[in-house]
Amino acid sequence: MTDAAPLLEVEDLRVEFGKGADTASVLNGVSYRVEAGETLAVLGESGSGKSVTAQTIMGILDTPPGRITGGAVRFKGEELLGADRERRRLLRGESMAMIFQDALSALNPVYTVGAQIAEQFRFRRGMSKKDAMVRAAELLDQVKIPNAKQRVKEYPHQFSGGMRQRAMIAMSLALDPELLIADEPTTALDVTVQAQIMELLDELRRERDMGMILITHDLGVVAEVADRIAVMYAGRIVEEADAATLYAHPAHPYTRGLMASVPRLDSSRGQLDPIPGLPPSLTNIPPGCPFHPRCAHADFRGRAPQSSVSGDRCRTELPLLRVLEDPAAGPEGHRAACHFAEQFVAASPEEVLTP
Repeated sequence: MTDAAPLLEVEDLRVEFGKGADTASVLNGVSYRVEAGETLAVLGESGSGKSVTAQTIMGILDTPPGRITGGAVRFKGEELLGADRERRRLLRGESMAMIFQDALSALNPVYTVGAQIAEQFRFRRGMSKKDAMVRAAELLDQVKIPNAKQRVKEYPHQFSGGMRQRAMIAMSLALDPELLIADEPTTALDVTVQAQIMELLDELRRERDMGMILITHDLGVVAEVADRIAVMYAGRIVEEADAATLYAHPAHPYTRGLMASVPRLDSSRGQLDPIPGLPPSLTNIPPGCPFHPRCAHADFRGRAPQSSVSGDRCRTELPLLRVLEDPAAGPEGHRAACHFAEQFVAASPEEVLTP
């Protein structure tokens, strides 16, 4: 590690929607960092705050109804939340870019795919229309779209789902950004195409030494490409570690629940164990640990406890994200927001997951 500022640093970020009794606390102190050439995967169920964090970083959060109430977002040491609109606009595309999860909605149906990519070169680089279209075709070729010179003339509806996602990647990378945010880039794609898209993103990230934030709810998608993983729940980071550590020694019951919900060929368990219940309403987040109403290891519901965890503490005291004593963790360390994370790290996943 060096003393240089990280490529991106998010610190104690807080965002609310609505007013009064209807105020939804969407982000409740999110903190993470991304270095150049690193892939950070952000995992969590729908509504955990993953996409809102990304929109706030990019400066595209709708305000209102959204409202940033605290925290900082720094790009290479430069504070972004206080920057003016023109500065944020210049950074988008040039320094940081975002791939949206629904490529069909993100692309304009009345312009050709090539024209939409070429527009960036015409307005940001001053290229002629002809030269910009040539560059657009080169980008489509880089993201492995066959017959790219012809396909730049086609419209989004003429592309398959996987090809549209590739076109979105080409558009995002047009101006050589240093940071790429990929928000559910494999949504609605079949498994084979998912693997191709993830392999492509990882290849481009390595070639360009680009930092990448991969937002997803799918543990399987990130297994091969993520350097570090941050798990979000109810607008908070509840666990963060390098990928190998998090998969081998998950320290938060929510992370373990996500893993138990995924089929595995190397497991002898005969059935999946879904997480019971639903994520909390962001207008009424429960006191204590936000996950405690769904946690199999909290005994406050009047049944026999499934571990030595004290349900009373889980119900009343908010656990802070802290560094764990985990000798197997990588140089970035292992952090979790659970009062009893150390005992979960010490146990095997099967020991903790089995009631």
